[in-house]
Amino acid sequence: MLNRIVTLLCVMGCSSLVTAQELDRPNILVLMAEDMSARVGAFGDPVAVTPNIDRLAQQGTRYPNTFTTAGVCAPSRAAHILGMHQISTGAQHMRTGRGPHGSYTAVPPEHVKAYPELLRGAGYYTWTDQKLDYQFSGTRANSGPFTIWTEEGSEGHWRHRRPGQPFYGLINFGVTHESGVFTPLGSWPNSITHLVMQLMRTFMIPDTGIGAPVSPEQISVPPYYPDVQVVRADMARHYNNIAAMDAEVGTIVGQLESDGLLESTIVIWTTDHGDGLPRSKRELFDSGIKVPMVIRWPERFRPADAPPNGIDSRLISFIDLAPTLLTLAGVEQPDYLQGSDFLSDAPRKHIFASRDRIDEVEDRQRAVRSDRYKYIRSWFPQLGGGHALAFRDNLEMMRELRRMFESGELNEKQRQWFEAPGEERLFDIEMDPYELNNLADNKQYAEVLHEMRGALADWLGRVDDLSEQSEVEMVARFWPNGEQPLTASPELVFSKGKIRIKNRQANASLGYRLDEGDWQLYTAPVVVDSGVVVGAKAVRYGWQESEPVTGSAP
Repeated sequence: MLNRIVTLLCVMGCSSLVTAQELDRPNILVLMAEDMSARVGAFGDPVAVTPNIDRLAQQGTRYPNTFTTAGVCAPSRAAHILGMHQISTGAQHMRTGRGPHGSYTAVPPEHVKAYPELLRGAGYYTWTDQKLDYQFSGTRANSGPFTIWTEEGSEGHWRHRRPGQPFYGLINFGVTHESGVFTPLGSWPNSITHLVMQLMRTFMIPDTGIGAPVSPEQISVPPYYPDVQVVRADMARHYNNIAAMDAEVGTIVGQLESDGLLESTIVIWTTDHGDGLPRSKRELFDSGIKVPMVIRWPERFRPADAPPNGIDSRLISFIDLAPTLLTLAGVEQPDYLQGSDFLSDAPRKHIFASRDRIDEVEDRQRAVRSDRYKYIRSWFPQLGGGHALAFRDNLEMMRELRRMFESGELNEKQRQWFEAPGEERLFDIEMDPYELNNLADNKQYAEVLHEMRGALADWLGRVDDLSEQSEVEMVARFWPNGEQPLTASPELVFSKGKIRIKNRQANASLGYRLDEGDWQLYTAPVVVDSGVVVGAKAVRYGWQESEPVTGSAP
């Protein structure tokens, strides 16, 4: 019944929606840290200083088997926001805006929309902060399709919505980003990127006053790292950035509570991929794609199988968030979504992840993960993960690891990451959680290997893997003659006191504004008074937005 009400009201014009209380739709707030694995007290890490996330976990549900679709930010964020694997939307290469073959944008299929835009079309106030990074946008706010967010950038906040209007917010925490592990002047003057990242952090990341509660001596060093001071120091810096992020989470949740919204808001805390450390970020190991997720459920929206302080161990992919959240909001799921509603659909047997070009280094890997096994297929079997990479090499521990490898100071397990991985890798996660023992040639695991190969082949047969063609060929298709296509301008039609906007570009998203006001998402004819100046424009994701058209209501 709720879905029918929402649909009817949107046909009438979504600006006429009644209050969230009357429709009983939840507010949804996604809090997304960057570059971080489960270094959280509530997930069993004894070193982490995360009292605010721990409190959310006590009140909510932990989902410890959540996985991103890539071990690096932009492809992962593209998959999350569209609910589709990045390999099927042209968003798989890191990063489209600075590729070795020139700058371009991913161009998803024309009918595909970001799920916040679908929520906006159903009456939600949608907003995000300064971070976009969807591959069909730039990195920063106001560089992507204008139709996704009601507000984006520093001004967005739930307090800006209409009275009673439900909201969807996505807040990112840059303090945990890989660049936060860079020592302040560790590679200056060799890297201008290093200097720029440090200046950005100074001006953009708030000082929480948390200090440095974790010391290098407290660190537990995983077996794929040597236990040396440089490694301990960088890992401690990472933990201290996590503590600062946790303090920011506490501030935001406190604002929700003081505004009387905590018990009407589903709060989701997670991260965009694994740790921003060597052998984690950019990789398809669990350290790169397995992320913590906590959902704090208000009582009236709590699923029956999600008790407070509970643990739900089912496999969840980031592409499952779109269908799950749309369903919670009473919005029909489009048929192009590749995930499932993890609250009501059958549990997954596998999750899938991909790695393609990483900055200046060409690569292609695909992974399938069950509850026990991981299989990774490499198209560049001679490319070791510890290769030179300009951005990552700003990490002091990365430079030290490579020095130790080249001088023969690493043991067999620590050398693995620098060596050729081969075409196939198979790991028993239960027996080998650090993924150090490749079982692909072990005859005792031949049946498992066959099963995982089959699961990967079946998945690749269901999604359109655009890496079957070279990036150069894909870009030529997206941007003919090296130019970003321009979306065709829409047409304004005035009739009987209403404005209708006709699309000249198939499936483009449409926006309008009245008398130079803010741009609104167009979903249905809008009532306008005589003499009001109406503006309209269109955008297909990955293309330039159209030239605006204007007209005065008769």
